[in-house]
Amino acid sequence: MEERYCQSCGMPMGQTDELYGTEADGTKNHDYCKYCYENGTFTANCTMEEMIDFCVQPLLENMPGMTEAGAREMMNEHFPLLKRWQA
Repeated sequence: MEERYCQSCGMPMGQTDELYGTEADGTKNHDYCKYCYENGTFTANCTMEEMIDFCVQPLLENMPGMTEAGAREMMNEHFPLLKRWQA
């Protein structure tokens, strides 16, 4: 099974349903993580740039050696490809 990534924040969601967001009826949404999408709606009404600002610190904590500039560069390249941020 292929690794799934949240189509809002880019977080890896693994092979189990535990990190998947939910629809209004409680079913799992396989596009978004539980931190970004809950009960059929996004948990934060934000721009892509605001999401990047929010995600910098968690990315730095999970990728030793990554710089803030490197994290921002990586997310600025990757986020426009995610479903939520495509125009």
